[in-house]
Amino acid sequence: MPRSSLLSLLILLAPLWTASQAIHAAQPLLEKQALFTVGDNPAYSIYHIPGILVTAKGSVLAWCEARKRQAGVSDWDDIRILLRRSTDEGKTWSTPQSIANVQGPKRKNPLALHMKNVDPADVTYNNPVLIADRDGSIHMLFCLEYERCFYQRSNDDGLSWSPPVEITTTFHSFRKTYPWKVLATGPNHSIQLRNGRLLVPIWLSTGEGGNAHRPSVTATIYSDDQGQTWKAGDIAVPCTDEWINPNETVAIELNDGRVMLNVRNESKTHRRLITTSPDGATHWSTPSFHPSLLEPICMAGIVRYKHGTENLILFSNPHNLDKAKGKTIPGQNRDRKNLSIKISRDEGNTWPINKLLEDGPSTYSDLAVTKSGNILCFYGSAGNNQGMTAYSGGRLTLARFNLEWLQQP
Repeated sequence: MPRSSLLSLLILLAPLWTASQAIHAAQPLLEKQALFTVGDNPAYSIYHIPGILVTAKGSVLAWCEARKRQAGVSDWDDIRILLRRSTDEGKTWSTPQSIANVQGPKRKNPLALHMKNVDPADVTYNNPVLIADRDGSIHMLFCLEYERCFYQRSNDDGLSWSPPVEITTTFHSFRKTYPWKVLATGPNHSIQLRNGRLLVPIWLSTGEGGNAHRPSVTATIYSDDQGQTWKAGDIAVPCTDEWINPNETVAIELNDGRVMLNVRNESKTHRRLITTSPDGATHWSTPSFHPSLLEPICMAGIVRYKHGTENLILFSNPHNLDKAKGKTIPGQNRDRKNLSIKISRDEGNTWPINKLLEDGPSTYSDLAVTKSGNILCFYGSAGNNQGMTAYSGGRLTLARFNLEWLQQP
């Protein structure tokens, strides 16, 4: 090649080489900010059940349950679902807005009235689940009094929502095999499969014990017509002597098209339960405990990280089995602390990287990935310790970080 031609080629390639070097030279990033803090609104004493997703247009939606009282009734409290939006990948946020409102008469779940301090006049909106559709819309499911389920949709990136439509009849078919009296979706974000199916993990309980949430089983519901109608899948994880009270569950689609559920449970092994299905609804594999995923008995987060050449699964939960007060009894709660992020490069078979995100009290979490490849973890933390209970934090914190930070020793 003539020297002049070689020089011209080098000049043409220089910007590409420089851009490539800049990408590979990205510095580790970790930023945290509080999105909901106890005391910022006198109407609420606890913020709990955080969820987060990135829409097809790139907006970030973060939501939670805002609870009226700090102690006593907790899950059966007067609860509203609040949402904040960000259009700059989680740097700045809109003011919180209540996004679930069912018109007409309401009743307290009869099981709640058997417990202390429950006010029959309180209205409990619970377990919000949002799904980002590839077409730009957002699907949302939520429950009312743990006995009714509703669907609504946003076509303007979460600015407004359609009137809620009740879909509780979808759950009736589960009664053929399980006589549930309490139902719950998710919580956290859920997923749309490559074939367009909308998939939502759910749990069901007969409500006989444990805050009327136990015993419990895990299953899914799904929609193949963009949320117009919903169907029930098979029970994915039953309640047995080995798999005790499977409940709050997250889902991920694997590269081979199968759906994997990652299931909270109260089993004596204190490990997360894993099961897979070819379609996310039927033919679930025999559940198994994953040895690397500790279970302090707490909600977890999962998301696929697909950016550049990377195709990973990320997982978040409190990585802890210690208990500061009292004995560690198999199958009973451990301290919710040491929230950590794990990486799997082999579709959830192994989790060789475990990075500590919050070394203090830390509770429920959810994960999302921005258009630029940054990772968002929205989770409960101690904050200034106001509103701190054994199960939820004094604030909901958003952590923004990149893969370089996550892989940093």
